Amino acid sequence: MKTIITTLTILLLALTIFESQAVAQDNRDLQYFRAPDKTGLNVFETTKDNNVPFDGVTVRIGGSNTLQFQALDHENNAGGIFDIGPNFNLATSNLDIDVQLHNGLRMHLRTYLSSRHHAQPYVKGGYLQMDRLDFIEEGFMSDLMDKLTIKVGHMEINYGDTHFRRSDNGQAIYNPFVGNYIMDSFTTEVGTEVYYRSNGFLAMLGMTNGKLNQNVIEPDRDAGQLATKVSIVGKIGYDEQINEDLRVRITGSIYTTGQSARTYLYAGDRAGSRYYNILTENSSEFRLPRFDPGFPNELTSIMINPFIKYQGLEFFGVYEVATGKAQAEPDSRSFTQIGAELLYRFGADESLYVGGRYNLVTGETAAGDDVDIDRINFGGGWFLTKNVLTKVEYVNQTYEGFPAGNNLNGASFNGLMIEAVVSF
Repeated sequence: MKTIITTLTILLLALTIFESQAVAQDNRDLQYFRAPDKTGLNVFETTKDNNVPFDGVTVRIGGSNTLQFQALDHENNAGGIFDIGPNFNLATSNLDIDVQLHNGLRMHLRTYLSSRHHAQPYVKGGYLQMDRLDFIEEGFMSDLMDKLTIKVGHMEINYGDTHFRRSDNGQAIYNPFVGNYIMDSFTTEVGTEVYYRSNGFLAMLGMTNGKLNQNVIEPDRDAGQLATKVSIVGKIGYDEQINEDLRVRITGSIYTTGQSARTYLYAGDRAGSRYYNILTENSSEFRLPRFDPGFPNELTSIMINPFIKYQGLEFFGVYEVATGKAQAEPDSRSFTQIGAELLYRFGADESLYVGGRYNLVTGETAAGDDVDIDRINFGGGWFLTKNVLTKVEYVNQTYEGFPAGNNLNGASFNGLMIEAVVSF
C-alpha cells in the first residue's frame, strides 16, 4: 500500500504542473463540443443542443498528459521477450487546438507531442464540423441543420462506440481502464460523415479514401499492387435520457472496403499500446499486446454497442465481427470480439468509480490456427478535480491456440498498472 501511495504522489506531482498552466488559457465554451475533462464522460457524438452564442472567432488551446507506473509480468513458451520490471513508462502528451470559426462551424486539430511511435511531434488529424450553415447566409437551411451535422477532414472515423471510450495517446480521461480493447478499432482517413438525429434516433453515413498515409501515387498494377478503393462507414442507433436516473443507448456500426493496398482499422493507432514492452524483445514494437486480425486487403467489420447508465451504475458492451482476407488468401476468415464493462460511480459528483472489464477475441489466423485471447481488468479511479484523474487496475491477459515458435504460444501477462491523467 505504501508503494502505491508513493507512486500516485509522484505521478500527480509530475502531471499537475500541466493543469496549472491551463488556468491561463482562454477556456470559453465552444459550440457542439465534447469537453476534454470529466464533463466529457459518456459523451459520444456531440449534441445538437447549443446554449453557446457565437461572439466572433474563439480559439481554445488544450491538451492532455498521461503517465503510467507499470508492474507487469509476462511469459511465453518461445522466449525472445524482454526481462521487465516495475517502473515508469514514457509519458504521452497531446496538444489540441479547437476553433469556433463561425456560428455552427468548428475546427479541431490534435497533435501528438510525445508518443511511443514518434520521437517528434506530429499531427494525428483534424476536421471541420458544421452544425449550422450560417456562413452561407444567416439561417440558411436552419430547419434541416437542427438535425444534421457534417464532418469533413483527415479524421478519426466514427466506427463503433469503443473509440469514444479509448485512450488516444495522452487523452486517457474518458477510458475507465488503462488499456484499450484487444482488437482496437481506430484509424484516421480522409473523408466525410453526415449525421441525422431526431428524437433520440441517430443515423450516420460516411465515405473515406481508405488511406491512413496520404499520397497520389498510383499502384503498379503490372506488379500486382492493389489500388485502395473507397471505404464506407455507417452507424444507426438510439440514445435517450429516459428519465433523471436512466439513460439508454444502443448503436450498430459498419466499416467496409472491397479492396485496399493496406487496411488500417485495427492497426491505425500510431500512439501505441498502454502496456509497454509486452511479449516482445523488439523495442520498436509498440502495438502489442493488442491484436490485428490480419485482413490487409479486404475487410468488413460490424460492431454493436449497448450502453446503459442507471444512477451510478454503468454498463457498456461490445459485440464485433470482422471478416476479410489478404490478397493471396482464397477464402475470407472472421474474428469475433466480445467486451463488457460494468462500473459503479459514486461520491460527490461521481468523482470515484470501481469496476471491471472482460474482453475476448476469437478467430482463425491466416495460417489456419483457431486462437483465443482474453483479458480481465479490475480497478477504479478518482477524479481529484474535473481535469485530474488517477486510476489503479489489475490486468490479466492470456493467449491460446498460437503455434509453437510463435511469440504468443503459451503467452500471458498480468499485474498492476497505475495511471495519472491531466486533461484540459
